[in-house]
Amino acid sequence: MTTIRFLKSEGVYYGFEEMGHAGFSEAGTDIICSAISAMTMLVINTIEVAIGSDVEYTIDDETTNIKVLAKGALPEYEGDEKKRFAVQAVLTGYFLQLNDMLEDYYDYIDVEEEDRPL
Repeated sequence: MTTIRFLKSEGVYYGFEEMGHAGFSEAGTDIICSAISAMTMLVINTIEVAIGSDVEYTIDDETTNIKVLAKGALPEYEGDEKKRFAVQAVLTGYFLQLNDMLEDYYDYIDVEEEDRPL
């Protein structure tokens, strides 16, 4: 099972951690892992390139665990309100999309939220 834990500070998503393999099928052919990987890179590229906000991320090559921090979602790190709301919208959209996937793939993914101020 893949667990995606969204990190929040004062109700605002600013990052997430992804752990584990979905186990829907063998590595390399698992459509759940592929979808999550594609969406993760879309989130990173959209925030970093399209919005122009910094994104810190790490990918553990052995476990494939991923951690993404987009501090620009938080007012103490981003003064430009429009940019901050754009980052928040991308992260919230990812959260909502994963929750939609839960309806059909609840045996393979889990979505959590954690209040963890920076």
